[in-house]
Amino acid sequence: MNLTTHYMGFELKNPIVPSASPLTKNLDNIRRMEDAGAAAITLYSLFEEQIEFEAEQFDHFFGYGTDSFAEALTYFPKPNEFNLGPDQYLEHVRKAKAAVAIPVIASLNGISDGGWIDYATKIQQAGADALEVNLYFLPTDPRVACGEVEQIYLDVLANVKRHVSIPVAMKIGPYFTALPRVAHGLDAAGADALVLFNRFYQPDLDIEELTVGPHLVLSTSDELRLPLRWIAILYGHVNCSLALTTGVHTVEDAVKAVMAGADIANTTSALLHHGIGHITTLVDGFARWMEEHEYDSVDMMKGSLSQRNVAEPAAFERANYMRTLQSYKGLP
Repeated sequence: MNLTTHYMGFELKNPIVPSASPLTKNLDNIRRMEDAGAAAITLYSLFEEQIEFEAEQFDHFFGYGTDSFAEALTYFPKPNEFNLGPDQYLEHVRKAKAAVAIPVIASLNGISDGGWIDYATKIQQAGADALEVNLYFLPTDPRVACGEVEQIYLDVLANVKRHVSIPVAMKIGPYFTALPRVAHGLDAAGADALVLFNRFYQPDLDIEELTVGPHLVLSTSDELRLPLRWIAILYGHVNCSLALTTGVHTVEDAVKAVMAGADIANTTSALLHHGIGHITTLVDGFARWMEEHEYDSVDMMKGSLSQRNVAEPAAFERANYMRTLQSYKGLP
């Protein structure tokens, strides 16, 4: 079976790519990922908060509400509380690139259009093959219009592209009024890939202590449906590559991602749960599925169940809502 796929100009040996996670902070883990069959590696993120940046710009986005809730500032770790600072991250990129032959994708995580973006140049100089920009921005100020939010993404992309010549992927969330418009805008602005979707971790409430705290829950295959739907809708309407992330745990999940139109299927939670060896399970299982269903190549599969290619395109729209409600058989 020909498992090769193309992502941001790279020819990858298969569509399975570990996404950014703590696992990639260890060089031995990165080597094990390559040995297990990973087609590329996305390193964990370097955060805007770790970098010397334009304080006024940072405060503009992070200052909303902190004057009303004094404890809000305690949610942002001090720079020395991160595992690796900016200089150590650059050294980690160099070592990771020297340790493996597959593409190494670095990751920058921020929300402003500030000086932190200068580190994109340093990341490229450190040897990264590509850069994933993770915009983790959840607007809470009612004075911020949707157009302003969209412009933040476009401005950050434009700034990053001015600094580097390596491919740039934009990892975004699903919470836009008109996601296809945002995707088209980022595609036109030069994004080499869109990564759908950023997984916004939800806080939990402690009703006994009357506090709000972080609560990390690993994804499940059920969460695949949201990015799956939008990959299927966007396939064929943007020129950039598409990566599906969140919910890829099984061989069937990876197959669905590609048939919806994704060039690669990112996975993290499955590796944290099953171990790095699960990459081999996914790659080998993907090849067996192709053989059993008589697909000679990934290209034959890609986008075959996208909105533009299915018999009922309305299945991705409102009509599916009605059919889904009618399909429930649990009521007497």
